[in-house]
Amino acid sequence: MDFQNRVGSKTGGGGVASWSESNRDRRERLRQLALETIDLNKDPYFMKNHLGSYECKLCLTLHNNEGSYLAHTQGKKHQANLARRAAKEAKDAPAQPAPEKPRVDIKKFIKIGRPGYRVTKQRDHETGQQSLLFQIDYPEISEAIAPRHRFMSAYEQKIEPPDRKWQYLLFAAEPYETIAFKVPSREVDKSEGKFWTAWNRDTKQFFLQFSFKVDAKIKGAIPMPPNAMPAQPRPPGASLPPGVTLVSSQMSLHNFGYPQ
Repeated sequence: MDFQNRVGSKTGGGGVASWSESNRDRRERLRQLALETIDLNKDPYFMKNHLGSYECKLCLTLHNNEGSYLAHTQGKKHQANLARRAAKEAKDAPAQPAPEKPRVDIKKFIKIGRPGYRVTKQRDHETGQQSLLFQIDYPEISEAIAPRHRFMSAYEQKIEPPDRKWQYLLFAAEPYETIAFKVPSREVDKSEGKFWTAWNRDTKQFFLQFSFKVDAKIKGAIPMPPNAMPAQPRPPGASLPPGVTLVSSQMSLHNFGYPQ
């Protein structure tokens, strides 16, 4: 009985609630909280009979209110029956074949070493745009294989400590080892005529040329060497320009940076 809210009573004048009253109040609060988070209408084992009470169709138990049923669903009996029902359904269900994973044939080949290569630094006399020309020799390349290339950031490679000032240009072709060149991490100009590749199947040579975009802040700050020839894009199959030097292949990562 509520002695606190009676007419004429003072606030705080009620007696101390008994253990049963506290327990009933706690269960009511838990019931209200559970009803806010759990939708009993979606529970397949929850049923309200014609007497107004609630039943658990899984455990065949009767409950006076929703709170009692929710407390029952957290008990050992209900959880054990759920596990038993799930095991029975899994056993009775027809075995369904697992979806077949797509098979990827792994290429197996014996690596025969690094390919030969030449690298040429170039600078356009009029715009000061810097470019690099790569020639990779694959005399023993496998038939029906074309060389591949890609740019890799400094944080993808595991050979050197990452440095955001550098990026790596990789070349790969079976059965040769993959080689990488370390170039400045500047934006590459991929406009027409500034970035091109060519694969000569007759001479088994792969060519790649790319240019760096001109930075407006340093444009004109780099002095041009005397008698410098402008770097013009070369058509596929053209011979290498004069001044190409052979680079020693002692490492798989090679630095070809421009002085800043």
